[in-house]
Amino acid sequence: MVFFVNWEAFLAPYVQVVEELKVKLKGMRAQFEYESRHSPIELVTGRVKPVPSILEKAHRKEIPMDSLEEEVQDIAGVRVVCQFVDDIHSIIEMLHNRNDFFIVEEKDYISEKKDSGYRSYHIIIKYPVETIHGEKQVTAEIQIRTMAMNFWATNEHSLNYKYEGQIPTKVKSRLKRAAEAAFKLDEEMSKIKDEVQEAQRLFYKNKNKH
Repeated sequence: MVFFVNWEAFLAPYVQVVEELKVKLKGMRAQFEYESRHSPIELVTGRVKPVPSILEKAHRKEIPMDSLEEEVQDIAGVRVVCQFVDDIHSIIEMLHNRNDFFIVEEKDYISEKKDSGYRSYHIIIKYPVETIHGEKQVTAEIQIRTMAMNFWATNEHSLNYKYEGQIPTKVKSRLKRAAEAAFKLDEEMSKIKDEVQEAQRLFYKNKNKH
């Protein structure tokens, strides 16, 4: 049986979710700045997974085409990047306190890093989107990580793409060492966190005076 997908129509709600979440998260960041407070949110990005990537994942995980909405959780993805590991927990708490979406699942790859060295915190949500056919609950993934974790993950992703998921053993070993170095950087920056936050608070306070 051939299952036809109108990709433009299928992905439209996911595009809406990504755009709305980006606006809301950037709005949260702005509120901290208005109050001259350290924002746990440094950067917000988002994307809808490209069709070839959706098909590749469906093939790899043997997901039927008519089950994509239920079984592929990261078609809509938003990434929140922060300065410190403690900021991750602040963002998680803020997301828990929101009532405009429902949290389905959480994956803590910071306490339990992946074998590759990957660290990040993933929250799977159901987000309501108004369509011409009524409300639709769309699954989306929010990734929360520090700048050091994001730097590592971005490079690891590029290498995975280059080697089609088969990164050479020597490169894998170096990646693992780099992941540990990135985590040590996070630990060291956490030790001067108060100094950095105070400097930022003064910066935003003086900025808002002008």
